[in-house]
Amino acid sequence: MGIALRGLFGRMERMSLNARKKRAADAAKAAGVDALLVTHLPDVRWLCGFTGSSAALVLLCAAGRRARTAKRAVLFTDGRYIAQANAEAVGTEAVIATKPPLTEACEWIASAGVKRCGFDPAQTTLAALDNMRKAVPAKLRRSLFVAVDPLVAKLRQIKDAGEIASLRAAALLGCRLFDHILTFIQPGMTEMAVAAELEHAARLAGAEGMSFETIIASGVRSALPHGHATQARLPRRGFVTMDFGVLLDGYCSDMTRTIHMGRATTSERNAYDAVLDAQESGLAAVRAGVVTGDVDEAARSVLRRAGLADWFTHSTGHSLGLEIHEDPRLAAKRTEKLKAGMIVTIEPGIYMPGRFGLRIEDTVLVTRSGCEILTPSPKAWIEL
Repeated sequence: MGIALRGLFGRMERMSLNARKKRAADAAKAAGVDALLVTHLPDVRWLCGFTGSSAALVLLCAAGRRARTAKRAVLFTDGRYIAQANAEAVGTEAVIATKPPLTEACEWIASAGVKRCGFDPAQTTLAALDNMRKAVPAKLRRSLFVAVDPLVAKLRQIKDAGEIASLRAAALLGCRLFDHILTFIQPGMTEMAVAAELEHAARLAGAEGMSFETIIASGVRSALPHGHATQARLPRRGFVTMDFGVLLDGYCSDMTRTIHMGRATTSERNAYDAVLDAQESGLAAVRAGVVTGDVDEAARSVLRRAGLADWFTHSTGHSLGLEIHEDPRLAAKRTEKLKAGMIVTIEPGIYMPGRFGLRIEDTVLVTRSGCEILTPSPKAWIEL
């Protein structure tokens, strides 16, 4: 049974990767190009499964001079990845380049008779574009490479069933880590000790690593929105904000919980209640078809009524997947609409320099009628 299931999941993954390549090729064709050059490593992984650190992927969406190149995917990488490329790159020809992979990919594009090759300007530096043009014959340098909208990034916004399963598993692992750290944390230990314990437990539980540098910010340092762990010691009385995520099967988790060490003041407790109300309001606003800026306003308006909006200094959330920050962002005046299958965070917070700060964050799956919370760890007041 176990072998049969693994075989089934392997076939499903291959089908998913091939479907993604077809969707990307169709989108490129609709954008008016007959090939797409993909160099952003998360995009490469999403399209063909290759996880190496050196890659250029070419998708052909129309036949060139060689008829056999129609609907073809070719991955260019270097000699470190001979075995890995052949094992991982699904439905893709793997070429081990003797030159820089990007150079060899561009030479291949020109030789395949491609007339217009799209590239993502958001992921291509001017230096890279210059090298791309130098790799092809002079007569093609001005016309061959065409900047197109970030096609793959847009396709990646809506997660398929396999991605949702990976993101759900990563998020639940994060919740188990939070449960564990509550049994470990003590006044007087350093923020770094808390981060180290959390990260060690993550590795033992099967995480490939952390999805970003762990944030442990305590006492007055909790007023730093991105207060990475230091040698500062946890106070006997004060907030501790913990923002962390794991990598599992390449996908990111992200959650924030804020607890209080010792007895809180009335102002601290009121601030926590206001942020929790704002976060719940943001969650209630999430559903397919809602404008992302409206979700931000749903959370921000609660803090505005509480007189705390001036201390909420970042956006309400962001999408995530193979990368910890993806589009769309849930921020003021943003006009994108949420779609079913997107995975986003809802994370309002307040930060009062010299006093305290706190943030509460969940990762959620957008559905037609609302959202599914993927990080169901308790958010009720915790006082240790």
